[in-house]
Amino acid sequence: MTPAFDPSRDLRISRVIRARPDVIWQAWTDPRKFEQWWIPAPALCRVVTMDLRPGGALTTQMSEGGGPFVPHLDACYLELVEHERLVFTNALVADWRPAPQPFMTAIITLAPHAEGTDYTAHVMHRDHAHQAQHAQLGFDDGWGTVIGQLARLVEVTPAAGL
Repeated sequence: MTPAFDPSRDLRISRVIRARPDVIWQAWTDPRKFEQWWIPAPALCRVVTMDLRPGGALTTQMSEGGGPFVPHLDACYLELVEHERLVFTNALVADWRPAPQPFMTAIITLAPHAEGTDYTAHVMHRDHAHQAQHAQLGFDDGWGTVIGQLARLVEVTPAAGL
């Protein structure tokens, strides 16, 4: 079940990526591939933990300008449906433990499309203030940039086919 989009609390970004859902799934579930696109360049990403199971941790760090790696995301997977859907939240950390500062839950859906995959990130917040904060922090630019980076990593040329 995908919750209905609530414009007062949710943000969403979608695009068609010219790659099969299984290829995009691999970019989400292979730590080395994930590091290549998850944080807007030129910042660098390091996957600390990627425990692909409900209750498993997704923990990343980032480095900007060649500086030391610092915490970026400490989240918990809620649902993984291979090649179709990933759901994670930073309201919980590994093994369903409550997080000190919950902010969002993200639902990533991958649906077959004639040109590849219809990719959607639906990001839910507990209230309008948190949704507005995320928008002001640059949700469209940041998430749009990383989706573009993901697309460049996985897309095939039209001549190569899907």
